[in-house]
Amino acid sequence: MAVVCVSVISKENFPLYIKTASVHADNEMTFHHIVHTAIDVIEEKISSVGTARAASDFREHFLGALYPSEQYKIYGYATNTRIKFVIICENSQSKDNEMGPMFKKLHTAYVDMFCNPFYTLNAEITSKKFDQLVSQLITDSENKINR
Repeated sequence: MAVVCVSVISKENFPLYIKTASVHADNEMTFHHIVHTAIDVIEEKISSVGTARAASDFREHFLGALYPSEQYKIYGYATNTRIKFVIICENSQSKDNEMGPMFKKLHTAYVDMFCNPFYTLNAEITSKKFDQLVSQLITDSENKINR
């Protein structure tokens, strides 16, 4: 699957990080719009899970495909602390079973970045190491298609 955009959203629902694949850099505003639309869908899914069982029992982080568009498929992931991750893939190349491990890598990288004592809560993510991991996820997904 070709990942074209990765985003991290705060629990207050504003983007902390958005990275777009270099070949899609001219569509960056489109991806910002898609990410903001995805926030509403994620909040809806989280609230429906919260009414079904206690919030402390919220273990299923991967929310699956949030919604498809004509060109892209949008996937979501939410942590227990309400940090949200959104990955946008090209519609023709997306496979749902590959997304779970990708989100887990992203979540682990976020936790590593968050543990940095110099990171300020709810600040824009500027970590080079985090950015390199996201770039690697995007590159790896592009390389799988080109094989």
